[in-house]
Amino acid sequence: MIQRLQTIFLFVAFILNGGIFFNAIYHHAMEDPRAWIGIGFAIIVTIAALGSLATIFLYKNRENQLRWVSRLLIPQVGAIGFAIGIYISLGGFGTYLWDETIGLGLVVLALVSQLYARKKIKDDIELVKSMDRIR
Repeated sequence: MIQRLQTIFLFVAFILNGGIFFNAIYHHAMEDPRAWIGIGFAIIVTIAALGSLATIFLYKNRENQLRWVSRLLIPQVGAIGFAIGIYISLGGFGTYLWDETIGLGLVVLALVSQLYARKKIKDDIELVKSMDRIR
């Protein structure tokens, strides 16, 4: 399980999504007068983070793991949408928003990590299929 590269990528996605909760963009979302923005952002990032952690343990069934990682891309893109909306509502792209930019970068890097994990799972499936053809 640990020796597979997609496990590392999924764990990195979990850590990056978890890091959002300790970032300035999350704190700005929770201080918003419209409470649904902060709560929605927290829920969708939690789904993306815990989903990434849970799919690590589906390593025995690669097709099932691939389906779940593909499904987790949807909340991750939703989290990026929330993060961009929060970032723009803070005043746009200025030089004083470095902490918020780091938070936005964490969400984007988590998506990239999930995409790499998905690619590596597909590569494993193809490798197993090619080995079955040789037998």
